[in-house]
Amino acid sequence: MAKDVTREDKIVADNRKAGHEYHLLETFEAGIALAGTEVKAIREGRVNLREAYVRMEGAEAFLLAAHIGQYSHGGYSTHDPTRRRKLLLNRAELNKLLGKTTEKGLTIVPLRMYFKKGRIKLAIALAKGKKLFDKRETIKRREADRETRAAVKTRRG
Repeated sequence: MAKDVTREDKIVADNRKAGHEYHLLETFEAGIALAGTEVKAIREGRVNLREAYVRMEGAEAFLLAAHIGQYSHGGYSTHDPTRRRKLLLNRAELNKLLGKTTEKGLTIVPLRMYFKKGRIKLAIALAKGKKLFDKRETIKRREADRETRAAVKTRRG
């Protein structure tokens, strides 16, 4: 189970759309197998997780459709921006994800990419797709919270 990102961890990319599109059930922290130019491009902030997803193939997890742009000072050795990247998880986590995705029809979505002690980590979540009425309900709840905070603020001030 992944711990929340702490203050010393530097968030590089965030997938805010995932919270809107899915009910996030359980989060995990995964390492990523990357090429050297990819690490340098991530340090420059050239990452987009918006359309990315995780697929289980055999007993391994892969990050697909995540866009890591070209490194600005990269010479002849460059990488494919949307290549599939292997996620590094322990065997128990892989078995848990594999069982839940095949059995219950859940999906795995990337939430954020960040540095932790100099290493690039990816927070992924086991998620269930929201229906349209769930999305509307989330928006209503968010607006109600915003209105109550504004009312409390004007009352205090």
